[in-house]
Amino acid sequence: MVRGSKAAKLVGGLVLTAFLAGCGGGNREVDLEQLDAAAIYRLGERQLENSRKSEEAVKYFSEVERLYPYSEWAKRALIMQAFAYHKHREYEESRAAAQRYIDTYPADEDAAYAKYLLALSYYDQIDEVGRDQGLTFQALQALRAVIEEYPDSDYARSSILKFDLAFDHLAAKEMEIGRYYLKRKHYTAAINRFRVVVENFQTTTHVPEALHRLVEAYLSLGLTDEAQTAGAILGHNFQSTDWYEDSYALLTGHGLKPEAKGDSWLAKVYRQVIKGEWL
Repeated sequence: MVRGSKAAKLVGGLVLTAFLAGCGGGNREVDLEQLDAAAIYRLGERQLENSRKSEEAVKYFSEVERLYPYSEWAKRALIMQAFAYHKHREYEESRAAAQRYIDTYPADEDAAYAKYLLALSYYDQIDEVGRDQGLTFQALQALRAVIEEYPDSDYARSSILKFDLAFDHLAAKEMEIGRYYLKRKHYTAAINRFRVVVENFQTTTHVPEALHRLVEAYLSLGLTDEAQTAGAILGHNFQSTDWYEDSYALLTGHGLKPEAKGDSWLAKVYRQVIKGEWL
């Protein structure tokens, strides 16, 4: 198994250390200019399978592009560069290669895969909720592009699942900040965050908790109409959850009950719920 390769300029063309089948597992210098595109491409595939670094495979795929720029192998080599970089978590390089493929071969059948790889290069960097969410927004935009441009592809189906997870991730960030403010009794700031979840992230798993936290925050401010209305929405949509049980206990403990009252933003949401426009 080859763990490294070296590039050298020799008279007559570029020579790289290559791993060749049938050579006893050793290294052997090969003049790539003497090989056809398919042979160089296979060297890249072999390096991709056996090397721990993307550069080992990318060197061969790049040479296919250089030596056979208008061939089908050149197209395949470019998309494999994007894949190789992504496999080794070099996301910026993967994006650059994928974008170059899209720009060069926009109508090719692998353009969908290139666009999917570009989206994955953002999505796979989404990790901790507490980090900056700029990458999450970029992932959502890129995933949406795959869904809209290639709706019947397997990549679209996978992108829909990842889009929902990324969307949920953004809601989780709002919840985290809202809880932070609520714990420190910054009730207005907390309410603003929970409102974003209720209004903008209605399909995520965080809405029941957001409504409960609104009950808590509004009761702490003495705004009982809003607290009761939040409880009513929670009861209408999520009555079987622990969040509703907690809100119900909290409201009844204050001599109140879940019901729509007043004309706040929550009352408007409640009316939408009753009409079936918000679920």
